[in-house]
Amino acid sequence: MPKKQFELVAAIDLGSNSFHMIVARIQDGQLSIIDRIREMVRLADGIDKRGNIAPHAHKGALECLQRFGERLKELPRGAVRVVGTNTLRNAANAGSFLAQAEKALGHSIDIIAGVEEARLIYLGVAHSLAVNGQRRFVMDIGGSSTELIIGDSYTPKHMESLEMGCVTTTQRYFADGVITKQRIKQACLFARIELEPHVRTYKNLGWEQAIGASGSIRSIKKVLVTSGLSNGTITLDNLHALTNKIVETGSIDAQQLEGLNPERAPVFIGGLVILKATFEALGIKEMEVSDRALREGLLHDLMGRFSDEDVREKSISYLAQRYHADQDQSQRVATTARQLFDKVANKWSKDKEASEQWLKWAAQLYEIGLEIAHSRHHHHAAYIIEYSDLSGFSQQEQQLLAALVRSHRRKLPVKLYKELPKRICKPVKRLAILLRLAVILHRNRSNTPLPELALSVKEKTIRLGFPEGWLNNQPLTQADLQQEVHYLSAIGFTLTIE
Repeated sequence: MPKKQFELVAAIDLGSNSFHMIVARIQDGQLSIIDRIREMVRLADGIDKRGNIAPHAHKGALECLQRFGERLKELPRGAVRVVGTNTLRNAANAGSFLAQAEKALGHSIDIIAGVEEARLIYLGVAHSLAVNGQRRFVMDIGGSSTELIIGDSYTPKHMESLEMGCVTTTQRYFADGVITKQRIKQACLFARIELEPHVRTYKNLGWEQAIGASGSIRSIKKVLVTSGLSNGTITLDNLHALTNKIVETGSIDAQQLEGLNPERAPVFIGGLVILKATFEALGIKEMEVSDRALREGLLHDLMGRFSDEDVREKSISYLAQRYHADQDQSQRVATTARQLFDKVANKWSKDKEASEQWLKWAAQLYEIGLEIAHSRHHHHAAYIIEYSDLSGFSQQEQQLLAALVRSHRRKLPVKLYKELPKRICKPVKRLAILLRLAVILHRNRSNTPLPELALSVKEKTIRLGFPEGWLNNQPLTQADLQQEVHYLSAIGFTLTIE
């Protein structure tokens, strides 16, 4: 099936400090940005003592997304990628917020892991630079996390996401707005402690070019240049000078820094402290600043999905190889699952291309748990999939794939289905049934072709038909299918074998 093509695409980054949206036109394989919207939401500043997004932050975020949704209402499914980062990864009530947020926006929202965020940031930065063969160090300071990446050309080689950001650091050490040398020293020590486990690795890898890629770092550069402390690059000396200048003011409210956006002022000191501590810990000599970051990386990643450069394919292949999945068996199951899906696609799927993709990936990975133990190997496989760092996948996507693989044998995990986001629960059940049938039909692991099968569905009734007499010669398959009738009845489906 040919991949979808779109003229207009959009990416939204639901950051801990601000929400960003960009809209671009694809022309001759290149992106041309035609619209940008940024709103300072400060979601991380709206987390209450119980770890929930507080009502005022919740309300402001939804209002922002309604405005974004108005701009995107003409763009189809698949042309828009929306991701949430650290605050939405950690908020206790993220699930209920996301349900309302998706309704306000009109598009689904993916929560991405810190390492995936780092990969996308690097991708955005790398596509804004000339390919010069230099190894690059890229840093992005968000509202509640900081990403550090080393890469060559368009490929990240090492990535970390640290639990510190401009909002959370400001809250922790400068909550009352007072700035002193002692508080800056304490904040820098905190940042150095967060950095310490990674210092040796980054120094050993090394780099020729350091690049900053966030609103915090761009603001720091602008203030340094406007204040006459820099000619365009950031160094440790001019960071020291800027820090001393801010200490003289004594408070955040009293900052009179030329070039500083008033919206950025309340969290500026947190970003400055993190950047200064990173320069000191890693021995960074100077840093250039890029105006590209996560959202641009999202667009380039999205373009890859329209072509043969979907990084998710590489992640699946790597995992299958790492855990020594039987490729021949995977191919047999994938082919049959696809054939079964084709017979019911019009009734069971709203997005045929995506459904086929999930079935194929599940077939490639369903046996990886055998590398650990045969007993409960479907549980082992699901755990590996859900908790590995899989480039290109959001947390919900890994959860979906893990649920499919977990469901391929034995009793279906009813409790697990209830924990899935509502929008993917029904598709997972349906695809799981098709995967289960394909696995049963290939239990003998034979290359002998299957006969022509008949499959039809009506609501929750499934009819599976075989040529006359075929099943009588396949007693194991017949027994497995009879057992499957009972398994499916537990989730409300009726399977009839004819």
